[in-house]
Amino acid sequence: MEHMNNSKGKYNQWRAMLAIAKASLKSIFRSPSAVIFSFLFPIIFILVFGFLSSTTPVIRVTFDPASSNKNELYTKLIEKSNLKVITQPMLISRQELEKGHITAIINIKQINPAAYPKYAVEITTSTAAADRIGLLQSIIQQAIAELDLVNFPQRPSYAYMQKETLPGREYRTIDFILPGQLGFSLLSAGVFGVAFIFFNLRQTLVLKRFFATPIKRTYIVFGEGLGRIAFQMITAVVILSIGHFAFKFTLVNGMVTFIELMVLSLIGLIVFMGFGFIVSGLASSESTIPPFANLVTLPQFLLAGTFFPVENFPTWLQPLCRILPLTHLNQAMRNVAFEGAHLNDCWPQLQYLLIWGIVVYAAAIKVFKWE
Repeated sequence: MEHMNNSKGKYNQWRAMLAIAKASLKSIFRSPSAVIFSFLFPIIFILVFGFLSSTTPVIRVTFDPASSNKNELYTKLIEKSNLKVITQPMLISRQELEKGHITAIINIKQINPAAYPKYAVEITTSTAAADRIGLLQSIIQQAIAELDLVNFPQRPSYAYMQKETLPGREYRTIDFILPGQLGFSLLSAGVFGVAFIFFNLRQTLVLKRFFATPIKRTYIVFGEGLGRIAFQMITAVVILSIGHFAFKFTLVNGMVTFIELMVLSLIGLIVFMGFGFIVSGLASSESTIPPFANLVTLPQFLLAGTFFPVENFPTWLQPLCRILPLTHLNQAMRNVAFEGAHLNDCWPQLQYLLIWGIVVYAAAIKVFKWE
């Protein structure tokens, strides 16, 4: 009896946890569905968008505060369905311009109230918007031509254009798409992966067998979670590597940016795993897991800025989009990768993820079942 007590006292909880993590990681790699959802689907989307040679981007512009906007040309421009006018202070607008978030700053300048041309349209753009500026110029020229043709066909043009180009980084489609795909991969793995793993562990009585060993329940959860985290971090490395080396995905500060993206991936995955624990606790059978999981993942896949900016949604829907945790993870990743922000600059997004984490794990503790 004394020998048994001494042996029990020497039982190493950490070694047991790491053994569970290792076994869990092996089982994940042996699961075709886990590999497909975590690796294959995000990579397919990255390949599709990476090989796109031409797209029709949303033309986001802002008007200079000094712009003369009480005229027919301004009215024509804001009526164009493919122009999205952003209202921002001048300083922020220039920063957004250099990053390629907006295509141009437009200044309609009155040059001669009594004769034609009456206005000069000054366009300030950057090299980051090189793929969109041609389309914007065509839109403005079309608006001017419509005014000339309908109202004054025999006189000089109503207005003419001038363009100034600022230096900026080229903003590729992959720079927007890849963070969204990485975020969704983390969300899917956290929700579906954790839900199925712990439900199956209960159903196959593996958890019950664990209880017969000296390992504590907390270490069982940590061990399984560590296996899932290790697998998904490998996935994140693969996705970022393919995006950067094959399609020139921007890592503006090189390895520092890569490490910060990995930290964000880890934070996001931990939050999303909480949803998986909730789904696992609520599901009464394996067939009920996908409906519960899709209630969490599908709205975020569609509304969290995975494929296109949240600003493209109707105004009434945007507040809902900005509540979702994936929205803030995607935004933080894009800020770090392309804009050169650091983790401390992403504190607003991290606050939202922290709040979601607290709420989700509080709910998970309430509904999670061991048996």
